[in-house]
Amino acid sequence: MTERKPPGIGFESWVDRQIREAEERGAFENLPGAGKPLRDANAPYDESWWLKRKMRDEGLSHLPPALALRKEAEDALKAASRARSEEEVRRIVEGVNEKIREAFRRPLSGPPLNLSPYDVDAVVAEWRGKREARDG
Repeated sequence: MTERKPPGIGFESWVDRQIREAEERGAFENLPGAGKPLRDANAPYDESWWLKRKMRDEGLSHLPPALALRKEAEDALKAASRARSEEEVRRIVEGVNEKIREAFRRPLSGPPLNLSPYDVDAVVAEWRGKREARDG
């Protein structure tokens, strides 16, 4: 539908013609999501629905930096608990610890961080204990 509406033709009839020709070409056949309900069809109207959907689809967050770092630290602990080696646990925890220390040097916007660097050896010991319990 890249052509312009010709002068002298009503907008509705021009649109109807474009749709009819597209149907005849089969442009509407086998579209993704055909036969499925519209996503968020029953959700209340929100002016920024498209932005929220795009952020959700892209896995983006709109948290203030301090809250985003708290979430990242929480996710790092979960990732460390699933790590395959002690070196990987240390690498994950030390990585997030460096970000926490940087946040102390240059405070982030948002609520207080209320987070301190993790004790790497304690996290490794917990990882070891869970691994031994699982394997033992």
